[in-house]
Amino acid sequence: MIHYSEEQLALLNSRFRANLITSCTGYKSSNLLATKSKEGTTNVAIFNSVVHIGSNPPMLGFILRPLTVKRNTYDNFKDSGYFTVNQIHKDIIKNAHDTSAKYESDVSEFSKTNLTEEYMNEFQAPFVKESHIKLGCRYINEYEIKENGCLLIIGEVLDVYVPEDIVHEDGWVQLDKADTAAIIGLDGYALPQLLDRFSYAKPDQKSYSLIYGS
Repeated sequence: MIHYSEEQLALLNSRFRANLITSCTGYKSSNLLATKSKEGTTNVAIFNSVVHIGSNPPMLGFILRPLTVKRNTYDNFKDSGYFTVNQIHKDIIKNAHDTSAKYESDVSEFSKTNLTEEYMNEFQAPFVKESHIKLGCRYINEYEIKENGCLLIIGEVLDVYVPEDIVHEDGWVQLDKADTAAIIGLDGYALPQLLDRFSYAKPDQKSYSLIYGS
């Protein structure tokens, strides 16, 4: 086993260190965030930091890098108040990855990839047509992470679109049936496989498999 001490980490090549830290923390969610500017230009960008914040009211969060350079996604949802989160599946990983390229604010990443903007129920921000699971969100708040200048963005989930056949009776969504991809580090993509699902854990009681029944 290789050990990197605090001192050794500080001396690593910056790209090596970034790859090491972003990948060894585990699989990350893969989503496309889509917005629309006040001038009418759409934007879609890949994010690997979308996380659950709360269920009542439904909220999610994601990390935005420091605003030391122009962030089109940020400018758009700050102006409009809305954005969409669209899960990435195995068939669109290359197109999704290509949205990480830095285009000017008047260029839509939709026009540079094989991704298609889609408008549903008069929601102000575009969805990604090719995505299987889509969330319409309203910007709520942001919190600065003072240690590195990043922002934690909080959004309220207003609309959920999900294939009916992957939603279980108790509301649990089986993501592997949608071929949802996970991200390793910044540029690796994997297809998770469901191993098991367990009952709610209680003190002094053994949980049991909700799939296999034991």
